[in-house]
Amino acid sequence: MIVAHKENARYPLAAPLGRLLADAVLTALGDRRAVWLCPVPSPRATVRQRGHDPLGRLTKAAVRSLRRQGIDARTAPALRVVRRPEDQAGLSAERRAANLDGAFGLRSRWAETLSDQPVLLVDDVITTGSTLTEAGRALETAGIGVLGCAVVAATARRRPSGS
Repeated sequence: MIVAHKENARYPLAAPLGRLLADAVLTALGDRRAVWLCPVPSPRATVRQRGHDPLGRLTKAAVRSLRRQGIDARTAPALRVVRRPEDQAGLSAERRAANLDGAFGLRSRWAETLSDQPVLLVDDVITTGSTLTEAGRALETAGIGVLGCAVVAATARRRPSGS
């Protein structure tokens, strides 16, 4: 479903995927009743190539679902890509981390808004955690605390041969 939505522009899938993301957000929130959802950004060229911003669409659907459940949820597109990393497909966890080092930065207008606010990073799929780690570092470097992360799906961890 994620690939169909993301790569094949199956827009109607945003609603059920957004509800799944909202469920993950609720788990991460605990007793909190308010949250800013900060999606991990894609490079502009990738968004242009796809013809849409899949994670932005999922995040908005998650916010709608959370609001229907009484959560004061808002979208905070606070991050931007400042250095385009190479394609992550096939990279080891170590190479992914190195590839993403310094890739994200804060959109300055968000620094004051998100200061002392509950912020969760959101993404569609977690593979090694490198993307979320680097996105969190970019927010925290700007003085924005991150409660945690919420994702729709996780890839199966591969074990090196002989383990």
